Parts: sequence; C-alpha cells; structure tokens
Amino acid sequence: MSDDAHAYYGFLNINKPTGMTSHDVVARVRRILRAATGSKKVGHAGTLDPMATGVLVLCLQQATRLSEYAMRSTKVYRAEVHFGITTDSYDAEGAITAERDASHLTQAEVEAALLPFIGDIDQVPPMYSAIKKDGKKLYELARQGKSVEVEARPVTIHHIVLVRWQAPKATLLVTCSPGTYIRSLAYDLGEQLGVGAHLSGLVRERSGGFNLANAVSLDDLLEDEDWQRHIISPEVAFADEPALHLSEEAWQDVLYGRFLPRESDDLPEEIFAYTPAGQLGAILCQRGQNWKPHKVLLPQE
Repeated sequence: MSDDAHAYYGFLNINKPTGMTSHDVVARVRRILRAATGSKKVGHAGTLDPMATGVLVLCLQQATRLSEYAMRSTKVYRAEVHFGITTDSYDAEGAITAERDASHLTQAEVEAALLPFIGDIDQVPPMYSAIKKDGKKLYELARQGKSVEVEARPVTIHHIVLVRWQAPKATLLVTCSPGTYIRSLAYDLGEQLGVGAHLSGLVRERSGGFNLANAVSLDDLLEDEDWQRHIISPEVAFADEPALHLSEEAWQDVLYGRFLPRESDDLPEEIFAYTPAGQLGAILCQRGQNWKPHKVLLPQE
C-alpha cells in the first residue's frame, strides 16, 4: 500500500441522512475515494434502514477487512414507537395492517412492558429484512406476497430506558447487541401491550466507539476538499481492544505467515497486532501455544 493510499486506510463515522440506503452512502463515498486514489474499496460496518439516521460506519481501503470487528460492538439507538398501528414492515414506511385503540395506555404500563425484553432474548426478525431463507432474502419474498416462517435469533438488550412518553408515542433509548432489530422490538412491544405498534423514528447514537456527537454529515464530507481528515485510523477505532505491539523481527515473521509464540494464557483467542511503527498491521488467532497470522492488513514495504 502506497503512503498516499495508506492515508485513506481507516473508518468514516457518517451521520446518515434519512431517505438514503446505506449502500447509497457507500456509493457516494466510493466516488470521492476513487477520485483521490483510484481505489473503490469502501464498505460498511452495519447498515441502517433508509428511514433511520445516525451513526453509519464506513470502512475504507484495508479497513474493509476489519468490518466484522467494527460490527460486533454494542449499539445504542433512540427509537420512537407509535402504538395502535401495525405495519407489514414494522416501521412507518410499510403498509398499515391493523389499527387498534391505544388511548388507554399509560407510561407506567409501557415501562412495565419493557422489562421482559431486557437481557438475553430470542427475537424474530421482520419479514422486510435482508436475512436469507432458502437462499432468498426475506424482503424479496415479502414483496412477492410470500410469507415464510422466520426463525428467532438470540440477541441481547442491555438496557431500555423510556425517555419520553407522549401518547400514543414513546421514545426509547436502547442499548443492544449487534443483530438486534429495533423494528421487531417495537412490534413485539405493541403485541405485549395488546394494541400493536410500529417504529416511527430511529437514530443510531453509538456503534462501539463511534458516536453521533463525532459523526460528520454526508453533505459536509462531500463538500470538504480535505475530506480525508475525517478518516479515523484503525489504531484509534480499536484503541480499547487487546493488542500486541510487535518487534521488527516479529512483524517480519507475521508478514511471511510464520507463527509467533503465545506467551500468556490470559489473552483472548484473537488479537490485534501492531507494527513497530504503531500501525494496525494484522489480526492474529490462537493456534495451540502460538499465534497464527489470520489477516495481514499491511503488505511488506
């Protein structure tokens, strides 16, 4: 990787605007990266629905190989739930499937109904999702009018706080594991209360170490001639992850695929490895009493 290309190795913390898909945002950033470097290597670390706004983490250059590590972190969402109306997509963009009277709901009833959803739960994803069933995406089947049984998936909801109640809408602050569908949470909460509900608004406020307060709007990024200054290096993004700082000799061993001795049993089975220059150069995984190079991110100079 050239020095110029290395300057673009990292992450962008984008405040996604409403009405755009995550892939739309990726395409916009791909254009400016291609203009700067000739490369089109841009990916994301977890999508947001078009209706949603907030933190969308993009991976540039070799950081595309780190997306799975950025995706596995805890998420925080601010969600608006509208009681009394259900939709086929579980959000405000879907067709209304039922309307029920929710005028009797109280704040205390909503808060009590939240309790069963806190902790390790099995959650059924919505039909309008990118999850595949027999090789086909669920939303494709839904658009064809087909209904299939969707298997529940284990997720963890660490906290739910009711931050605002203005009947028939509740604003929730949800801290959860990756893979949690806030649309399903809204739907299930409505069913729990017997009135139905859908997700009428969603903001992702945090994804791991990426916060909304530090996010850049897509328009500001695209209009900035020095846009690469917004790139967050992997060293900063993963600063709290367990790591090894390698000597020059050990780094050369990694580059050639050689094993390194694992000198402590207290370390995790997978670890970030930094070059002598302090750059995130590889991911190592445990193989017996050794470290095996799993992903080498920086090529030999």
